[in-house]
Amino acid sequence: MRDFSPNHEWLSINTATIRKQRGAEVPLGRIIDQCAAHDIRAISPWRDQVAAAGLEATARQLKALDIRLSGYCRGGFFPAPDAAGLKAALEDNRRAIDEAKALDAPCLVLVVGALPGALEGQAAYKNIARARAEVRDGIAASLEYARSAGMPLAIEPLHPMQAADRACINTLEHALDLCDELDPQRSGMLGVALDVYHVWWDPKLAEQIARAGRERLLAYHVCDWLTPTRDLLSDRGMMGDGVIELRKIRTWMEDAGYAGDAEVEIFSAIDWWQRDGDEMLATCIARHTSVV
Repeated sequence: MRDFSPNHEWLSINTATIRKQRGAEVPLGRIIDQCAAHDIRAISPWRDQVAAAGLEATARQLKALDIRLSGYCRGGFFPAPDAAGLKAALEDNRRAIDEAKALDAPCLVLVVGALPGALEGQAAYKNIARARAEVRDGIAASLEYARSAGMPLAIEPLHPMQAADRACINTLEHALDLCDELDPQRSGMLGVALDVYHVWWDPKLAEQIARAGRERLLAYHVCDWLTPTRDLLSDRGMMGDGVIELRKIRTWMEDAGYAGDAEVEIFSAIDWWQRDGDEMLATCIARHTSVV
């Protein structure tokens, strides 16, 4: 396993981690400048932030500061109540692929979606098998376009608590089953984004990481699981403050061939989003070198 203690060369910051500072929304351009000031050389931005800042302006800023991407957030949300919705989802994913390509991202992360309308409090239907079938078909159609663009897709399995509203793919095994079905040649164009917050609990995690191998392990997200967790969506912990065996999971990842960034993705409305961004980044660096 790589030794992270000498420096933070392999640290990436998912921009959600510091998109709010002292409770206020922070523009993407400022976030990029803050990362550069801390000599953080990789980020993973969100599409809405890029849209607000401008795609071309973001690309220019990243190039000027020599900052690369560890991923691009996010595509997915394929299920819909009708044919028009399914078509719109595919069109939006094509735009996401084009944006990821313009920013030279190594992959587009897919949060695949679940029961349409559930996030707004009223699911259009309750058939999760239908949602999973629409996810499968949506990834298959998007993969064809992604191949033509040369942009790998990374399925992110989410914790079962989010099966109804954000992602009906909830284990690494399920995500890899889809990869094997749609990309049996292991071309490198379809794989997974492994977020420890969502999968740390899985008794099959070690064997499924080994099954994934280098070709499927496209992104790696770190944070920690707090006990007690005060909000299941937005109370993620700083690495080292919770119960996840971070070093053990990274060992499994690297034994399987992963050699990319450890991307910090922390949603923390109660704690870290109320703090100064520079404090947050300094803490990320310290924990990256000591516990990740």
